[in-house]
Amino acid sequence: MKHGKLKTKHKNLKHMSDFSQTHKPTEIRVKKEEKVLEIDFEDGASFHLPAELLRVESPSAEVQGHGPSQKKLVSGRRHVGIMDVEPVGNYAIAIKFDDLHDSGIYTWDGLYDFGVNQEVIWQSYLKALTKKGLSRDP
Repeated sequence: MKHGKLKTKHKNLKHMSDFSQTHKPTEIRVKKEEKVLEIDFEDGASFHLPAELLRVESPSAEVQGHGPSQKKLVSGRRHVGIMDVEPVGNYAIAIKFDDLHDSGIYTWDGLYDFGVNQEVIWQSYLKALTKKGLSRDP
């Protein structure tokens, strides 16, 4: 999907390989100019997820490593955008970012978790950047 709607039927990241999902989206919209992914779920929840958040918290092994102690802090992605979104089976999407990162598989439950915990995840990220003397700017 290049732009528009994809209709398809963080703490939760350890369950990203579980194909049975509790939450199912009814609609996914990529807002390229706003650099956000909007997602509506069957239970009525709707989330506005910034590309930067999705990129720096990517469920990929490149970012998450192979265990909690291996997670990498990704900096310099303030202006990252979403180039493309593709379905992965009936349980997830793959997001291609304009910094060419494209290896994260975002499950429905993982995206729901991002939405519910967005502020906590974001504040934790900003605190980690400050602690390491890093910036959101490239």
